[in-house]
Amino acid sequence: MLLQDIVGQDSAKAWVRSTLEAGRLPHALLVVGPEGCGKLPFALALAQLLLCSQPQDGDACGQCPACQKAAKFIHPDLHFSFPTVGSKATSEQFLPQWRQALQEQPLLTDFEWFARLGAENKQGNIPRDECVRIVQRLSLKAFQSPRKVLLLWLPEYLGKEGNRLLKLLEEPPEGTHFLLVSERPDLLLNTIRSRCQLLQLKPLSDEEVADYLTRHAALPPERALPVARLANGNLREALQTAATETNDHAALFQDWLRKAYVGHGVQLMEWVERFAALGRESQKQFHRYALRFCDEYLHLLTCGQTRSGFFGSDETFARNLSKVLKLHHLEAFSRLLSDNLYHIERYANPKILLLDASIQLHHLLKDKPPVASAPRRDATSLKN
Repeated sequence: MLLQDIVGQDSAKAWVRSTLEAGRLPHALLVVGPEGCGKLPFALALAQLLLCSQPQDGDACGQCPACQKAAKFIHPDLHFSFPTVGSKATSEQFLPQWRQALQEQPLLTDFEWFARLGAENKQGNIPRDECVRIVQRLSLKAFQSPRKVLLLWLPEYLGKEGNRLLKLLEEPPEGTHFLLVSERPDLLLNTIRSRCQLLQLKPLSDEEVADYLTRHAALPPERALPVARLANGNLREALQTAATETNDHAALFQDWLRKAYVGHGVQLMEWVERFAALGRESQKQFHRYALRFCDEYLHLLTCGQTRSGFFGSDETFARNLSKVLKLHHLEAFSRLLSDNLYHIERYANPKILLLDASIQLHHLLKDKPPVASAPRRDATSLKN
């Protein structure tokens, strides 16, 4: 993977190239940024650049033996560490699954990774044995390249075991580079963060995501931009949306709001049955659309205009909705949608979930006291 193939992140690329050319690239980088912005692909491209034997114009050549091995994630001087399941498990045991996951989709999430491992309800972690393995492997000389690279994905799963890596991070062997890729840097030990140079990646713009979808996902421009707006800078979500059948989320969402406002039980149940017939990915995309709707709707209420043309021909509906969905409703409505998305990702029963949500929404729109329901973060009671 080359830096030039990474979507957006021009300022981060320029910084890496200039510091590397000047010989001032920090030996330990902590790569952070919003979900779906390309942190893991960026770190993989940087690792390949560090190992490349014939870099050209601030990027890996992509042709030398080192690049070919790094592109397949099998270079002997490219070491991987990532969360696994089990107190004695190490990354080395799961390298085949890891390489396959990166080949299929480098925009990987921890939830998708643990699903590959069949973790179910088990807690993922980076245990003591993995830290010992890291220290041992990096104490050896490089095999083929002048440098060694450790790519540590999701270091927040280290917990207190991260203390075992402090001396290695502070006094690394010569030619050793650490690339830590974190989704939740706030969960990292302060002692680890203080030993790393922070590299903050930016959210992708709608235009950058739409351009990528047009060139790599064969989406026509007229569909690519709405998909990009729905993804809200998350390239992984945009690709998932593009890979599924087109669904009119706007029409379904508007129908839900109308039926929830009226509160007719039979009609609401018919809508719930229709929603439950959608695939799980479409159900998640519906809720992402609804959350983006709330974000743009808030801007419409407070500023009197939209920011990105998100509503399109449905702007009249959004303005009329302001008569019943007030500003003080939005926080509760957004929380309801976020909870729904959380449960759907964990295989909750969509009929139970959306019927309860519809009743809650009816009371919200009518300014009635909220009804008592099961704790919405307790997904176990909602599973099929």
